[in-house]
Amino acid sequence: MAHEENQPEVVLPLSAPALSILITLGDRILHGYGIIQELKDRTGGKETLLPGTLYSSLARMAAQGLVEETERLGEPGSGGPKRRYYRTTASGRLAARAEMRRMEMLLAVARATNLIPRTGA
Repeated sequence: MAHEENQPEVVLPLSAPALSILITLGDRILHGYGIIQELKDRTGGKETLLPGTLYSSLARMAAQGLVEETERLGEPGSGGPKRRYYRTTASGRLAARAEMRRMEMLLAVARATNLIPRTGA
């Protein structure tokens, strides 16, 4: 798997949910509901993830080595079921960066073909 860690294009293009999760996590540790809420808050409700999509994406991303489950220290027990916390792996950060570069290139092409207006012009 070390080979794949240096080859983020192996998992590119990322699905929209996977990219949203990686961007939302950034360098933080969040539980599933926290990811849903953070994405919703940061996008003013324009981007959302449903629980089924989130957890199936997280499972797939964990299998690909993009995220990993971790413990969050200092969390008081709620008495309910234990929350699962996630963080982005080094491979996940590489893949997210590569995907953003891919999207920047596509955006440049869209501007060059007048599909969307150029900014600052």
